[in-house]
Amino acid sequence: MRLFSRLALEQNSIAIKAANMNARSIRVKLFLTFLLTTLLLVSGMYVFMRWSLDRGFNEFIKSRQQERVSALIETLSDYYAQEHDWEKLAANKQLWIQLLWQSDQRRHRPPPSLIEQAQSEPSGYWPPAMPENSMNRRYTPLQLRVMLLRADRTIIYGRADAVEKLEELEPIHYQDGIVGYLGILPGKTPSQPGELRFIEGQAKAFVWIALLMILLSAFLAWLLAYILGRPLKRITTAAKALAIGRYDVRLPVESSDELGDLARDFNELATALERSEQSKRRWVADISHELRTPLAVLHGELEALQDGIRPLTAEAVDSLLGDVMRLNRLTEDLYQLALSDQGALSYRKQTLDPMTVLQEDVTALSPEFDNRQIRLELLNRLTKAVRIHADPDRLSQLFRNLLSNSAKYTDADGCLKIIVMKKSGSLLIEFADSAPGVPEQEIGHLFDRFYRVESSRSRHHGGAGLGLAICANIVHAHNGTITAGKSKLGGLNIRIALPLLS
Repeated sequence: MRLFSRLALEQNSIAIKAANMNARSIRVKLFLTFLLTTLLLVSGMYVFMRWSLDRGFNEFIKSRQQERVSALIETLSDYYAQEHDWEKLAANKQLWIQLLWQSDQRRHRPPPSLIEQAQSEPSGYWPPAMPENSMNRRYTPLQLRVMLLRADRTIIYGRADAVEKLEELEPIHYQDGIVGYLGILPGKTPSQPGELRFIEGQAKAFVWIALLMILLSAFLAWLLAYILGRPLKRITTAAKALAIGRYDVRLPVESSDELGDLARDFNELATALERSEQSKRRWVADISHELRTPLAVLHGELEALQDGIRPLTAEAVDSLLGDVMRLNRLTEDLYQLALSDQGALSYRKQTLDPMTVLQEDVTALSPEFDNRQIRLELLNRLTKAVRIHADPDRLSQLFRNLLSNSAKYTDADGCLKIIVMKKSGSLLIEFADSAPGVPEQEIGHLFDRFYRVESSRSRHHGGAGLGLAICANIVHAHNGTITAGKSKLGGLNIRIALPLLS
């Protein structure tokens, strides 16, 4: 026993450890799932916000460049209105540089270094000392990316090899005519320090917001995983306890969601298993008790014969034979009940008229009712013959069990009425007898195994409490129902409903 107890404790400990590991694994999976989902959402939001910021800022730079281009075209148009040609401008590169920066509202003077470089370069070459690939740099001042062309598109300022690379070619108008073109080479105008600081500040703010959201999401993911994992851990632990036979375990129902439904279903399962275990133990105890009683009587009678206390007479042999027969009936009932519980009873179902079977059984058992002076009435309220799909032998066993019960338990000068009727596509058969009745609180247990009403309907009549349990199994095997209630005659009313064939 100590070894078994130790093994049970070790098995219980292993089951609890496994349950804890599974619960932790579930919490980790939930945490990682929530965290990964949040990371994806935050990352996507950060990328979108950064893209939107860059796009908006580029649109701002582009619109500002367009304003400066418009201002430069207006300056050149005013110059042409005064000079009426470009020749003076073509001969004075410094004037060209001044016009370029004059249109810039933020800076009206060109850098001195740029003036020196322009003076050292050949006339018309623009921008000064700028390599060809510099036009594709990310940020290049607008003044270094423009070309001035005449109306016939000959170059005044600019490089001939850069004409094909022009991004825009804006006309210069004077008196409703085109007097020249302003070409724009690819590139982006550099931003002001304040604008760059604003963009950098926004980018840093986005990063900090994203990090804060990730930390907050990690905390919320952990909290949610803990909240969801706690009931799962309890369920897992309880399931392990249930698996090792602890049917008294129950789960607290703390919510009305799916986890609450799962806890309620688990408690119902545990209750059903506990009842089944109690029923099994009661079954074994009842079998032992029922077998011990006739065996004890038989043993006592045999000892009395052996010791000479009781003479070996025909009456003594008849008494011994009666005890053996009662023991044989009990074992046969147990065997039949076990077969019916397992669904192993042989059923040879066929289409038949149930009234024929019932009439034969009533006729066969009528002498037993006559001997006890019990009136037996069969009331057929069917308007025509009906057919059911049933096994005639098992159906006869059902009817005879119910008839025998009434014959044993009904008082003398009593009555048994058998009423047959049709209702809602089913065949209804009622067995209603007279006193004694069954207490209301015991009616629900009549179909339990080994259950006997401890009143007039007791084991003094020779029953073991298995007949009605066998009847219930036979009815259920025919897809029917059987219920018990009080009879209007003062006794017990057994109602059977069997499906009819259409």
